[in-house]
Amino acid sequence: MKRLFAALKIHPDAEFLKKYQELKQELRHEHIKWVENHNIHITLKFFGETAEHEIPGIASVLKKSIASTNPVNLHLTGLGIFGSSYAPKVIWVGIEPYADLSTLMKNIHDDLKTIGFEQDRQNLVPHLTLGRIKFLRDKVIFNRTMDQFKTISSSLIHIEEVILFESILRREGPEYIALEHFPFIKKELP
Repeated sequence: MKRLFAALKIHPDAEFLKKYQELKQELRHEHIKWVENHNIHITLKFFGETAEHEIPGIASVLKKSIASTNPVNLHLTGLGIFGSSYAPKVIWVGIEPYADLSTLMKNIHDDLKTIGFEQDRQNLVPHLTLGRIKFLRDKVIFNRTMDQFKTISSSLIHIEEVILFESILRREGPEYIALEHFPFIKKELP
């Protein structure tokens, strides 16, 4: 069994990473598990524990799902939370343009249903997770800090492929191993 997910690997610009570091510094007294810079990604589909014999089928579907997709250009923009301001669970940053990535995610999920992978119970909301909140000592300071950083954004990010990752959970944090790469096919213009 391997713990798998399909994702877009993200390499944010230095200014975004500087602001991200400042956010982490401002919230250093809170119990938040931050995503390491080298692990920043946008999850397209989380498979969880998956039998190794299912990997070729997943790979085939991912290849088919993105066969007519152009490379992706996006900006990271706008800080938010999943959960409520009283009980926040996840800190995330949004994606613009949103529609293309949402369509890509929907296509992948629909195609994966044909081999038995049902869509996640949550809505398909393209986002980039920055941190998972374990416990907050001071929700007022947390919410004030989130407001202070709500306009965080990146320069244009160009993505050429979807990657099927294995996630190995370790005490010091997860290790992501790229199992397969699925390049976007550049469409020929008429």
